[in-house]
Amino acid sequence: MHASAVRIGDAAVAIAGDAGAGKSTTAAALALRGSATLCEDIAALHESEGRFYVEPGYPRVCLWPDAVEKLLGSRDALPNLTPTWDKKFLGLDGVRARFEPSRMPLNAIYLLGVRSEEEVTPRIEEASAREALLELVRNTYMNLFLSREQRAAEFELLSRLVNHVPCKRLIPHRDAIKIGKLCELIERDARTIAGNRQQMAVQQE
Repeated sequence: MHASAVRIGDAAVAIAGDAGAGKSTTAAALALRGSATLCEDIAALHESEGRFYVEPGYPRVCLWPDAVEKLLGSRDALPNLTPTWDKKFLGLDGVRARFEPSRMPLNAIYLLGVRSEEEVTPRIEEASAREALLELVRNTYMNLFLSREQRAAEFELLSRLVNHVPCKRLIPHRDAIKIGKLCELIERDARTIAGNRQQMAVQQE
């Protein structure tokens, strides 16, 4: 998926969306609050025994200078990826943020919506399985290169995914100062989902 993923509690949550929606910025904001990051921009999924897992990626989060300024107050607060490119990176080396090196179960997918100036933002909305499926189909990685058979297999996998993993829509506020509130909403909702899943598991025993 075109998504970033972080660990909250004992599971991962994925933050998916179109290019420029804020996947990396949101993951970096969560990382700076203490959530270990599994991957940024590309989330590889593993399916096993009816559950989906996120594979760890590379231990850094890449950010444009304006995102760095929003998070850390200065466009130059992080080093450049290369001497000839102004894109920056947040190292997940345990200094400012941590990397999660282990495969983690996926507990929730948050679909980033259009930024809004409404008073009730940021907020989390319910997303139907159909809405989530259509959005994830658009946001899988390198899907233009898939054959018809591979595309059909991908569609079947994503159908199982949205029926097994809660999908929510995130509506961020246009004002970057409210990204902390957005992170709080994600953290609280993710812990609620984890608690509900644990309670269901106990009931089924």
